[in-house]
Amino acid sequence: MSWIFTIIKERWFLKMLLWINILGTIYGYYWYNSQLQDTPWYFLLFVPDSPTASLFFVFVLLGFIFNKQSGLIEALAVTTLFKYGIWAVGMNLAGAFVGSPLNFVNYMLIFSHLGMAVQGLLFAPFYKIKDWHVAIAAIWLLHNEIIDYVFDMMPRYTVLDPYQDIIGYLTFWLSVIAIVLLWRIRKS
Repeated sequence: MSWIFTIIKERWFLKMLLWINILGTIYGYYWYNSQLQDTPWYFLLFVPDSPTASLFFVFVLLGFIFNKQSGLIEALAVTTLFKYGIWAVGMNLAGAFVGSPLNFVNYMLIFSHLGMAVQGLLFAPFYKIKDWHVAIAAIWLLHNEIIDYVFDMMPRYTVLDPYQDIIGYLTFWLSVIAIVLLWRIRKS
């Protein structure tokens, strides 16, 4: 398993992952385009969840490449990558469960978001996360829950609209799990 940690710190691998995340971030913001057009300006930062998570990770990768790590950005990246990676997989599978057949886009979203969750955790041994970074990331995640499920700014999956209450409840606990994971991997 140690060979994985050797490879992921290689510059060629970091650069490849950087480009993958840049392209994924651009696609993610494009995916949210119609929702962002209807979003009040004061919620704009918190609506595009997954592309913002991958944007945080773009900065993490740049930090590794240029030897300028930021524990705060790493904390925001790992929690949001895990949370929204798992969340998107769950939403696509839940949509299929309630009757919306999976298509190419669904499978692409499932595998790319699963990759998001994995990549955030894979780099955990190299993060420089402190307790106060955990606190800021926790505030970010929980604040985002309020915006999504109190102010109805959650990502649009119309087939799942009847289940928004349970989705909001489960998403809250997914945030708690992401915060606990971050707490466990931090460097005190």
